[in-house]
Amino acid sequence: MKMMLAENIRSFRKERSLTQEQLAEALGVTAGAVYKWEAKLSTPELELIIQMADFFDVSVDVLLGYEVKDNRLEATVKRLREYRRSKDWDGLAEAEKALKKYPHSFQIVNASAALYRAFGIDSGDKTLFHRALELLEQSRFLLSQNEDPQINEQTIFGRIAETYLGLGEADKAIELWKAHNAGGQYSSQIGDTLAQNGYVEEAVPFLSEAFTKILSDLVRTIVGYINVYLERGDHASTQAILSWGIGLLQGLREGDNSNYFDRVCAALLATLAGSQFLSGQDSEARGTLVKAKELAAFFDAAPSYDESDIRFITRIEGASAHDDLGVTAMAGVSLAVSQFENEEFTALWNCIEKEEENHRG
Repeated sequence: MKMMLAENIRSFRKERSLTQEQLAEALGVTAGAVYKWEAKLSTPELELIIQMADFFDVSVDVLLGYEVKDNRLEATVKRLREYRRSKDWDGLAEAEKALKKYPHSFQIVNASAALYRAFGIDSGDKTLFHRALELLEQSRFLLSQNEDPQINEQTIFGRIAETYLGLGEADKAIELWKAHNAGGQYSSQIGDTLAQNGYVEEAVPFLSEAFTKILSDLVRTIVGYINVYLERGDHASTQAILSWGIGLLQGLREGDNSNYFDRVCAALLATLAGSQFLSGQDSEARGTLVKAKELAAFFDAAPSYDESDIRFITRIEGASAHDDLGVTAMAGVSLAVSQFENEEFTALWNCIEKEEENHRG
């Protein structure tokens, strides 16, 4: 509950153009008493509060100006998350109150654990990490209540591991991450922690696995954004994200050898050309299509699907690259062109292909 008594005394007094001395005279108190009320140095007795409410022609409730917090479960969880977001340490006391009121609520226990863990990271205070561990372990037994699809037992174990890391217990953190590394979701944390603790060679396979997953997710995300921007007719954004993504992926070439991302970039270049063509940049579109054709030809001359040909990545047991771009990189470029369903753009591509054929002839 938050009260606004001091602020309201001052506000109502000024509304009536009264000085502190004049209000004090009306209430039969000293001017110093009024000053202390407004400065929150003291609180008037109940009888004086009732007398002031009558004097200002308002109810006692209005004069007090109290705000009752919504202490229902959902509102409390939301408030705990806001404390964490705003780094407001008052949230720790709020969390303990909530835990007393809702001791068996997964949402409350989980949100409180996140709050303690976050403040532990910010401050390095191990007592906060220990409290976070208690709450995370408690949340595991309440997991059946969870309705958030982004939280499951694996993610909770991941947070427990991060908390152990905050306590300086790297071995426990690594052990937990390894035991719950389904789909490689904790490979980056495992690799990073191993490397920081001197286990360099053991770290490399985990870092390679994490990097490969990041690149795969990145390409998928870029393609998703492309579809969004093209649907909106936003060619500036389409070209911006394509240029950024292509530049990033082409930086993964190791020496003069081709790698799988040359094949991907050839198709992305064709998509960039399509956006340029539709936005009236005909000469730029032609130049980009030529680059797409050249990169596709470079890959098709010595195709590589081996992840170890990608810069920073070592061989990953059981890994393989697959896509729906066609048998060759050149087929991928043609497919990207055809998806624009624009006869003039397709004709431009066909012309560039024939130029290459004539050159070979």
